[in-house]
Amino acid sequence: MNRLRYFVQEAWANVRMNRTTTLVAIGTTAFTLACFGVFLLLYLNVKALVGSLQDEIKAIVYLEEGLSQQAITDLGKRLSGDREAAGVAYTSKEQALAEYRRQFPAEQDLLIGLGENPLPASFEITVSPPYRSSESIKRWAERTRLLPGVTQVQYSRDWIENLSKLLGYFELVAVAVGTIFAAASVTIIANTIRLTILARREDIEVMRLIGATGAFVKIPYLLEGAMLGLVGSALSLTMLKGGFEFIKLRLGQPGQVSGLVPAIHFFPAEVSALLALAGLFVGCAGSLLSLIWYGSARL
Repeated sequence: MNRLRYFVQEAWANVRMNRTTTLVAIGTTAFTLACFGVFLLLYLNVKALVGSLQDEIKAIVYLEEGLSQQAITDLGKRLSGDREAAGVAYTSKEQALAEYRRQFPAEQDLLIGLGENPLPASFEITVSPPYRSSESIKRWAERTRLLPGVTQVQYSRDWIENLSKLLGYFELVAVAVGTIFAAASVTIIANTIRLTILARREDIEVMRLIGATGAFVKIPYLLEGAMLGLVGSALSLTMLKGGFEFIKLRLGQPGQVSGLVPAIHFFPAEVSALLALAGLFVGCAGSLLSLIWYGSARL
């Protein structure tokens, strides 16, 4: 316990010794994690939004004209048996016409010259969650087109692929930004620790002369880096939370996109903990880098 207290006191003394560089290191770490956190926050909310939109992914199976009621019933049973179908709803020609008139009241003149109802009967298929990928729906649609009585199968293939690409881009940008700024933080923390080592090199030599081991001398500097990283991550979370609440408040004002407010959320506790650990890792990495580059010959 006495040894641990000593390590913490030494680390704190090192932090106070180089206040300017310490503040720069903390600020850089906070800015790094905040930039990464912005992309992570966007990614998680977009992913949640995509998940909710995917619940609405449906395919429309259009039927041939003149199918008997028995043929329609048999086809409905066949579609309901597909593992890709979480739900099957039949829409008759009359229902399709009524729905068209309800959704497009200004376009009803288009139907006047056609005489009889031109809209086909159809089955609306709610796609089961395990099969909502573009490839899965494509394979199911190609198989369904071959069924007797089916003329066409439509689904929002491009929309599904674009959502998947959007998530992929968010992931790549978040990783790239996180890597670049993490490298910058590690470098600055490493230089901060190096300055501390240079400022205390005489004390370190005395400690080595009286028998202190290399590990005993190095641990306070590792703790110093960990402290800088943790403080930086805590500051970044504070910045992110403040910015998130400000934007959420702005979106909730009249005339703004208030419908988005209930759909966006801040990091859950486990993600916040991971960001804190990321700050700890960045700090420790900076300390290790400094000790390897500059301290090996002296410690």
